[in-house]
Amino acid sequence: MLCWVSIVRLGLVQMCLGAIVVLMTSTLNRLMVVELALPAVLPGLLVGLHYGIQITRPNWGYRSDTGGNRTVWIVGGMAVLGLGALLAAFGVMVMETAFASGMVLSVLAYALIGIGVGASGTSLLALLAAATHPRRRAAAATITWLMMIFGIAVTATVAGMFLDPYSAQRLVAVVAVVCLSAVVLTALATWRIARGVAAAAPEVRKPFRMGLAEIWAEPEARAFTLFIFLSMNAYFMQELILEPYAGLVFGLTPGQTTQLSGAQNGGVFLGMLAVGIAATGLRLGTLRAWVVAGCAGSAAALMLIAALSEIGPALLVPAVVALGLFNGMFAVAAIGSMMALAGQGRTGREGTRMGLWGASQALAAGLGGLSGAAAVDLLRFVLPDGGAFAAVFVAEAMLFVVAGMLAYRVLGGVKQAPQGALMPGE
Repeated sequence: MLCWVSIVRLGLVQMCLGAIVVLMTSTLNRLMVVELALPAVLPGLLVGLHYGIQITRPNWGYRSDTGGNRTVWIVGGMAVLGLGALLAAFGVMVMETAFASGMVLSVLAYALIGIGVGASGTSLLALLAAATHPRRRAAAATITWLMMIFGIAVTATVAGMFLDPYSAQRLVAVVAVVCLSAVVLTALATWRIARGVAAAAPEVRKPFRMGLAEIWAEPEARAFTLFIFLSMNAYFMQELILEPYAGLVFGLTPGQTTQLSGAQNGGVFLGMLAVGIAATGLRLGTLRAWVVAGCAGSAAALMLIAALSEIGPALLVPAVVALGLFNGMFAVAAIGSMMALAGQGRTGREGTRMGLWGASQALAAGLGGLSGAAAVDLLRFVLPDGGAFAAVFVAEAMLFVVAGMLAYRVLGGVKQAPQGALMPGE
């Protein structure tokens, strides 16, 4: 079983994943829309590609269940992710002079990003679920996700500082430093960490389709998969349009909008930390209560962000931080139940379950981000920029309300965590 030090070491890997991905989904997206004046749907399609490829997550999870060494998949996946991110930065640079060549390079890059995130992220979660004591599973999820959000917030803020004044060469240099650091830190953090972790049981070693069908036949796993898909659509709709919104409507620079993304993720960090302390230390609230509160608060923050298109940018940073705060509340409660549910049902299937839920999340994230970007492009033909973005933020707020109502029904039966762990249900 993993000790607390080992759990924190795995949290460093999650931090590295977030640090690379935030540059791909936020900073490069803004550069394509504002600096290169491309339609928002174009980076939306690229990010959607990286999410779509993550439909292979159940397969990566199954391989880590049956392969006997999850560390290889974690480190190898991080290396592929880093390569893809560096190619994506080169793609933006090439687009400035040769659009077609830059797009070909970007498609390859985002495909590699999807493969890397799927292989490394799924195997990491499977190792956590399989090797963490049941009393520590939900708390371990909180620790690792807080570290991921910390990595996202710090990377977005620091990278934003180094990107001003912007140049394509400066972008490539910043991304290269982040990726190399992430791969090296992942290798060090996972060194010999899986020693002593039991290999998969013999009954797990059956055809992938059969193993996945058995997991899908579990009512709890199936219901949770559907909940993740709907809630993550709401969670990710603003991902590709928030920075372009700040740039086009309020005139913020690339560095300023990158720092805005850092402020949002800082809010997510605070929201996760608050729920972790309240649920673990004070044992206040249940999964269902925190998820519903997070969804309701996210909807309110999005309504305020939409209203700022008419009011002005004075409250933009507080509103974005509030959005992150309530997003974090929602996310940490969902993660807590995911870690608890991963070890239930048939034994030795933590990777497959995590892969199934990760694929659902990835598809929802891709669809949510792409639909948000496409809606903005269409609405800008008939509305001013501020009105187009505001309409999409309002639609996302309504989706959060629906997700909260669904959470109240779906998550009511999740059992409480053992004493000393984050409470994943009521």
